Amino acid sequence: MLTSIAGRVVLVTGASKGIGKGIARVFARHGARVMVVSRNLAEAQACAAELGPNARACAADVSDWASCQAMAEATVDAFGAIDILCANAGTFPQTKIESMDPAEWDAVMATNLKGSFLSVKTCLPHLKKSDQARVVLTSSITGPITGFPGWTHYGASKAGQLGFMRTACIELANFGITINAVLPGNIVTEGLADLGEDYLKTMAASIPLKRLGSVDDVGNAALFLASREAAYITGQTIVVDGGQVQPESLEALNA
Repeated sequence: MLTSIAGRVVLVTGASKGIGKGIARVFARHGARVMVVSRNLAEAQACAAELGPNARACAADVSDWASCQAMAEATVDAFGAIDILCANAGTFPQTKIESMDPAEWDAVMATNLKGSFLSVKTCLPHLKKSDQARVVLTSSITGPITGFPGWTHYGASKAGQLGFMRTACIELANFGITINAVLPGNIVTEGLADLGEDYLKTMAASIPLKRLGSVDDVGNAALFLASREAAYITGQTIVVDGGQVQPESLEALNA
C-alpha cells in the first residue's frame, strides 16, 4: 500500500474530461486537494463539484504564459501550496500532412509541448517549497512508440514531451523534484464512445489484455509516480496500454 497522499495539493491541467478528469478523480479519491484546470470554466467547475469539497476549479490556456501564471496563483490562493503538477492538457485533431494547415501544427505544439513547459515553469517556485514535489506528464504511445495517420503533429508533440522531460529531470533534481510521464494507449473517453461499439471491439482485439483502458488506469499510474514510494524514480515513463505495443503483428496475438 502506498503512503497516503491525503492533503497534498494537486494541479491537473485539461482535467474537465477524459484522461485528465480520471487523473483528478483518482487523486481526489485518495484524499488529495485538487485544482481542476480547463479552458472552459463551467466544465472545470462541474468536474470539481463531482470530486467533492476538496476540489476547486479555474480556467486557463496552458499555451499562454500569463494564463499559466494565473492558474498557479489560483491554486496557491485556494490551497496554500502546489505539491504535484499533472500536466495533462492536450489537443489531438486528426489531419494528414497533405491537408494540414501550418497553423494547426502550431496550435497542437503550443498546447501539448509548450503547454507542458509553461505549466512546469509556472509551478516550479511552489514545487520547490514542497517536501514531496512531483511532476507527471501525460504523453502517449503515439509518437514516442507508435504512429497513426493524421497525427504527425500530435505524435511529434508527445515525443517532444519526453525530450523535455529527460533534461528537465536533471534540472529539477537539484530541488528534489521528480518528473516522469505516463504513456496511455487506447483509453475509453467521451470521444471514443461516439465511434461505435464495432470500432471499440476492433480496437480491443489488437490489445493483449483484450480491453481498452480506463481513465482510472492512467490515474493510478500517475498516483504511483506522485507517491512517496516513487521518490527515486525520475525521467522515466510508464506505458499504460494493456500490452498494445508488444505484439509484432496481429497474428502474434493468436499464435
